[in-house]
Amino acid sequence: MAETSTLQHLVNTRQVVHSGDVDLAVTAYGDPQNPTIILVHGYPDNSAVWNPVIEYLYHHFHVVTYDVRGCGESTEPGWMWDYTLTKLSEDLQAVMRAVCPTQPVHLVAHDWGSIQTWESVTDHRLKPRIASYTSISGPCLDHIGQWFRQGLTMGNRKALGQVLGQAVHSWYVAAFQLPLLAPSVWKLGLDKAWPGILKRMEGQAVEANGSQRKDGVNGINLYRANMVPRLSNPRIRQTSVPVQLLVPTKDKFVTPPMVESCYPYVSNLWRRDVEAHHWVIQTHSEWVANCIAEFVEFADTGRETPSLAKTRVEL
Repeated sequence: MAETSTLQHLVNTRQVVHSGDVDLAVTAYGDPQNPTIILVHGYPDNSAVWNPVIEYLYHHFHVVTYDVRGCGESTEPGWMWDYTLTKLSEDLQAVMRAVCPTQPVHLVAHDWGSIQTWESVTDHRLKPRIASYTSISGPCLDHIGQWFRQGLTMGNRKALGQVLGQAVHSWYVAAFQLPLLAPSVWKLGLDKAWPGILKRMEGQAVEANGSQRKDGVNGINLYRANMVPRLSNPRIRQTSVPVQLLVPTKDKFVTPPMVESCYPYVSNLWRRDVEAHHWVIQTHSEWVANCIAEFVEFADTGRETPSLAKTRVEL
């Protein structure tokens, strides 16, 4: 893993981007003349989770991170419904306009960052602004909703088993629907215990989060504002944007069959598996960065390396 530097010496700019009534803390690294990559973090993290990956990318790319609303140095919206996918997509669009107003950007996202970014990637109005998308351990909620419906109704024992297996892995989603329980757990000490829990889950230490309590408490609203509405009434969300899936096969939260829920809806798809756990962006940061760089260069030039061509998914 790359050294867990704060990357202070690499910062090109820091700025505050306004999105509605929320102020987003945005940081950029590297030369703005290079292709722009926007990294979107998940739950319960802030943008610092990307530090090890940035160490490998900033030499050749303009790398941008931001704290999702309610997390890190970004401000907290007033209520739960301010965390809907629509609001989160508006935030991403505001960041894109601020850091790269005229050229398409490359999106890379992990966990809930990936879940929310699918909303923009599957919005046909934004296609001219998105050059590529690398999704890590965060499927589209609408794709999952369709996958769950099919698994429960099509009479296929294997499909039903996959759906029920994912339900077991996602036990925490139900707990997060309770308005007081999950926030109280973070306030009562989970924030301090979290680094040790991650170390046991991932097999090695990961970078500490300076705003862990805030991120843990506010991020619960992502689940409460989006899971039930989208899973119970899934939309058809398609995209022709080039999509790369990075799949850690030992992920305790997102199973490979759920990752594959996007297959019917993505027309240009590549997939790379790695024997790793959920926080692969920290434990296998060099591998992740290399995959991102190769895919971005392909999307910009049209030249597909033999190693990338082997990962193309025939749909």
